[in-house]
Amino acid sequence: MRVFFLRGYALNSIKSNTLKVGICGYGTVGSGTLALLQGNAKEITRKTGVEIEVYRVASRSLQVDIAGVTYSGTDPFEIAGDGEVDVVVEAMGGFDPAFEVVKKALENGKHVVTANKALIAERGAALIELAEQKGVTLAYESAVAGGIPIVKALREGLAANRIDWLAGIINGTGNFILSEMMDKQREFADVLEEAQALGYAEADPTFDVEGIDAAHKLTIMAAIAFGMPLAFDKTYTEGISALTPEDIGYAKELGYHIKHLGIARLENGWVQTRVHPTLISTKHLLAHVHGVGNAVVVHGHAVGTTLYNGPGAGAEATASSVVADIIDIARAKAQGLARPNVPILGFETLRTDLKALTIDEIETEYYLRITAQDIIGVMANVASELERFGIGIDALIQKESDGKNVPIVILTDKARESELDEAIAAIEKLASVTAPVMRIRVESFGE
Repeated sequence: MRVFFLRGYALNSIKSNTLKVGICGYGTVGSGTLALLQGNAKEITRKTGVEIEVYRVASRSLQVDIAGVTYSGTDPFEIAGDGEVDVVVEAMGGFDPAFEVVKKALENGKHVVTANKALIAERGAALIELAEQKGVTLAYESAVAGGIPIVKALREGLAANRIDWLAGIINGTGNFILSEMMDKQREFADVLEEAQALGYAEADPTFDVEGIDAAHKLTIMAAIAFGMPLAFDKTYTEGISALTPEDIGYAKELGYHIKHLGIARLENGWVQTRVHPTLISTKHLLAHVHGVGNAVVVHGHAVGTTLYNGPGAGAEATASSVVADIIDIARAKAQGLARPNVPILGFETLRTDLKALTIDEIETEYYLRITAQDIIGVMANVASELERFGIGIDALIQKESDGKNVPIVILTDKARESELDEAIAAIEKLASVTAPVMRIRVESFGE
């Protein structure tokens, strides 16, 4: 008989410990987590040396017992208080009762794994502090970019680096809508309706299309990347509902795609975190991420630019990240540790000296679409106003008139946002300008 040895012990002589898991919420994430833990149980035990048992499941809509689960019920607080449960998976979403369930679980000395990006981004500071006090883990890999292991990449894989910036497509619904608008010249409202029919968008799509969901994820990534406290309230957020197929088409003519990006930068002690539609070169990696996919580009001072690409949502993809966090906890148990030996935000000491840069203070290039009367001198007047505020023009296109109005498309040189605001206000006061100016920021990411 062949015997393999691991750390001085015969592999076939190791007896698995048991880690008992309670799942709160049995929707897409909760049911996907259970299916993966049960369906891949042998492989997970082989990897960890620990048998992971889903001991309890709670869901408000639960009608019948769940196969393979010891206790099924409707009260998540019972799981948070059950002395047999080692790890609580919070898959309910929202703030209430999720916050209180997680708080109770941590107070009872249980590890918590959550996919709830809003909870971590907006109320995570108190929960992280509580987890540290109790010596347990609060893990949230699945809260950012679904199945893409971006939290571990930032916190562990890139730990040797100073992260200069990151940018990502971190909401699949928005990316699906923009992809359809670009590929098929469809209107926003039309594609949104289809996204809802396909299950990509909620009945109330505000969090997705107005950038709130992406802002939650960006807040978490920025905190890990830069070693700073969570600061959702400092993240500028702008949605995609005002975009038109014309803007997407004009951008493409100029060599750009429009993507809804989350961008975080750290420079000279100033941090900027912002979510908004962005023109990026068609040559950039992110320009080729279409449909419901997610992708994050990270620039570290030593490694350079790295790309993380994959499914950002869905039962199996999100469950993959949830179970990865559970596996970390199981491995720590197998090694006799109270919890994985990694700080919750990746830093033993967080930086409190960093200052937040407001959107008015950022400097970037801009795409402007100006609708004006088709008369002589319009372009000269627009250019004059931009020059008055010190804003240079990199490219200018006058599109075909409809008989009354003509679209003027401009790419500016780099400018300060507050100065561009003043220039736009002046342009909109011109008698020949007949509609509000469309402004979209342009990013080159050092290209």
